[in-house]
Formats: sequence, C-alpha cells, structure tokens
Amino acid sequence: MAVVLATSPAAGLPWSDGARSDGSLLERLTAQLLTLPVREVLVVVRSQDAQAGGWERAAASGTRHQICVSDGLAEDLRIVAKTARASTSPVAVLAADVVAHTEALSLLLEHPARPTGAIVASGDPAPLRPPVRTEWGRVVSAGTSFHEVEWANGTFRGVLQVGEAHLAGLADIAEDLADLAQRRHLGRVGDGEVPELLLTGLVRAGVQVHAVSLNTLHCGRAGTRPAAERAVRELADVDEAQARLDAAVKSGDGFFATHCVSSWSRHLIRPAVRLGLTPNTVTGISVGFAAIAAIWFSDGRRAGLVVGAVALYLSFVLDCLDGQLARYTRRFSPLGSWLDAICDRLKEYLVYVGLAAGYAAGPREPWEIWALAVGAMILQTIRHMIDFSYAGAVADRARAADLRAAAPRPMAVPWDEAPAAAAAKGTGSVLALSRRLDALSGARGVAYWAKKMIVLPIGERMALIAVTAALFDARVTFLALLGWGVVALAYTAAGRMARSFA
Repeated sequence: MAVVLATSPAAGLPWSDGARSDGSLLERLTAQLLTLPVREVLVVVRSQDAQAGGWERAAASGTRHQICVSDGLAEDLRIVAKTARASTSPVAVLAADVVAHTEALSLLLEHPARPTGAIVASGDPAPLRPPVRTEWGRVVSAGTSFHEVEWANGTFRGVLQVGEAHLAGLADIAEDLADLAQRRHLGRVGDGEVPELLLTGLVRAGVQVHAVSLNTLHCGRAGTRPAAERAVRELADVDEAQARLDAAVKSGDGFFATHCVSSWSRHLIRPAVRLGLTPNTVTGISVGFAAIAAIWFSDGRRAGLVVGAVALYLSFVLDCLDGQLARYTRRFSPLGSWLDAICDRLKEYLVYVGLAAGYAAGPREPWEIWALAVGAMILQTIRHMIDFSYAGAVADRARAADLRAAAPRPMAVPWDEAPAAAAAKGTGSVLALSRRLDALSGARGVAYWAKKMIVLPIGERMALIAVTAALFDARVTFLALLGWGVVALAYTAAGRMARSFA
C-alpha cells in the first residue's frame, strides 16, 4: 500500500525527459509505483484540487488508484493512521513531488524482507534539509522544520516505508501528530512534511528504521518547475542498469573479497542471469569447486596443491557471486540464506580434510596434521558460535524494542518541545568524540581495512588457505589458521562484550 501526498502545487508540475512531455510529477510517480510490488495507491489531495486534471488522470489510469480528499495537515495524518490500521502489508508514505529513479524506489519498496526504512542521501553540503543522522545503517535521529538534529550527516529523501510489525505504532504516532497539528503545536511545520513528521516520530518511538542509501541513483523532492526540470536531467545522466549492478556488489566485505573478487565478479552477474542461474544454483556450483579443491589437496604434491588453491579461489568467487546475483535479481529466501551459511562451513571443512589427508599421505607422522586440522575446525566452530549467538541476541533485543515501539507510549522528547531544548539533550563532549571516531573509522583507509582483516573473515581465510597451501604445505596452513584465528577470536569476543555492556 502506498499513500501519495499530492497536497502541494508541486505535485501537478509537468515533467519532461527533454524529448516529450509526460504529464505531471504525480502521474510519473504513480506510474513508477505500479511497476513495483505496490497493490494499491492512495492519492491524498486538497478539496480544491480533487477535480484537477492531473489528479483525475492519475486516478483514472488504473484500478489500483484511489483519491482521498483532505482539508489540511491534521487530516493528512489521520488518513495515514487509518490506512496503517487497515493494512495487512507494509505501508509506504511518499510526497507526490518526489522525482526518483525507479531503481531508487525499488531499493526500499521491492526489498523482499520489507523492513521499516527510509531513503536517505549522505554527503550533501550543509545545510542538510530535512536532516537525519544515520549510524550503522539505521536512522537514529530525524528532523523537520521544527525538530532539530544534532550531528546530522544526511538528508531524508521523502520516501518512507513502514513494515507490518510497526503499523500499529505508525497509526498511534500519526494520530498524536494530527492532534498536535490541529492545536497548532507543531510550529512552522508545513503541509508537505508528513513523511518527515512520521519518520521523526518513528525514530523517537524507538523503531529501527533502516537507512537505504542511493549511491549513484537520484531521489529527491522538486518544489518548483526549474527544480523538477533539473531533477529529470539528473536522472537521465545516470545509467540505471549499471547502478543496479553496482548495488548488487556488497559494500561491507573484507579486503580480499572487495579488491580481489568483487572487483571483477560483478561482470559475471548478467551472464548468470542470461543463463537462468539462480543464487542457490551458484551456491551448489561453489560447493562443487570446493570439493574439487579438496580432492587436489589430498594429492599432497606441489602440483595438486597449486591446482587445489586455484579451485578454492574460484569456489570463493562463486560464493560471492551467489549473493550478488540474489541482490541483483532480488531473489532472497530463508532457504537460500540457510544454504549459503551451511555451505560455507561445508566447503571450508572439506578443504581441511583434503589438506590433512594429502599431508598425512607423505612420509610424516599423520597424528600431528590431523590434530592441527581438528584444532582449526574447533576454533572456527567456536568463532561461528559466538557470531551467530551474538547476532541472535541482537535480533532478540531488536524484536523486544520493536514491541515496545509498537505499543503506545510517551515520546522521549515531547513533540511540542522547543527545538533548541530538544537538541541540547543527550549532547556533550563524549558524544561529540564518539561521532568523530565513528566518522573516522568509516573512511576506507588503512585503519578501516585493518579492522576488517583482523577478524579473519571468510575471504581472508580462503586467501590464507590458498596461498599457504600453494607455496608451503598443509602444516603451515593450519598453523597460520590457528594463530590468526586465536587473535581474531580474542578481538571479536572483546568487542562483543564491550558493546553488550555499553
């Protein structure tokens, strides 16, 4: 369900791609929504505009459109509340003057997990309007023309989606805001700020709102005709197909995966799509290459170790490709996620067995290499146990927070509190230092990659196994895995405990 707020004159602005005129901004946006998994579009208009051409054509262009007449900001918010209470699926709230790539909208509206999220752009020059602050992929503070934001590092682009788990909370927040708007307690907040108000309310209520970044894509609001024309030109300057391909490549991978695999595996995505390969199929092929690597490693001779190293590298390339293919085609599934996690462990342990078998076949004591192999396997199992148990604990805490957020409760900062007083709360030298350190650690410099590598992610492990096996032997491989693995375990466990006590 999408609620499109056509409550400002900008919604009726004409747009053109330079060669032809294609109607109003509202018509363009509703046509885009119908190409996405949106079953119904509710267009909110003012009474004086209800019979205007652009709105009328938008409603007549498809049976999935409805027109709802509103007399002001308070009524707009009550319509959103009513829609949220009646809906059994996620609800998107958009301003009708949003000009965006369809691909930018799909990053949020077509995601299979359908989380609560907002499209956010970062790195814009100050002043940031409307401002948001994001941390670790979440919107942690959001503002309007009345509500200020400390340490803003991005802007909200006018597209908000609320998942099913948070619809009750959205309805309560919208009704509270409607009451305040009716009593004129929201200061200078304008009719066009409904998405901003709702985002601010969700964040203040403790809802986890995902920050969906745009990268090279465009999404923004156009309040005037020159702004609309400029926005349409910016859309034309971007290759949407290439942007979708770039977005399929995971941005938070380790050093080896980023620079030695994803830098070229992206060129395999489109051929894989043309061949009709699914992510699960690619996962299965990756397991096959790992089995080939284990067989060659079991040969124990130098040629076998080198061929095994190459096969292991190709297995990891396919391991990255299955995720890239899933993100490109948006074919996610619980089964696929489970298979990917299980097959990663299976491939790694197959390789351990192959290396140990090849080394034990030589004129050396077999018990030592098998002890090292079992030790490496146990260490890696403990590391995975810590990671998955911590991730489960974080998910449980997030679900508990979502339940609290969905229940009616007073805001941490009153809605009608003066902006300066609200902004002053929770600030200080410690918070300022924390923000600066977070910004510094986000830079892709030596410190960033060192933090990525020290935890020995799967890319670094596969590279370590392949290089040490090809150049030395299995004993060196297992000793390297154990040494680096112990350091990674200590670093990870310390970090988990520190965040748990924070």
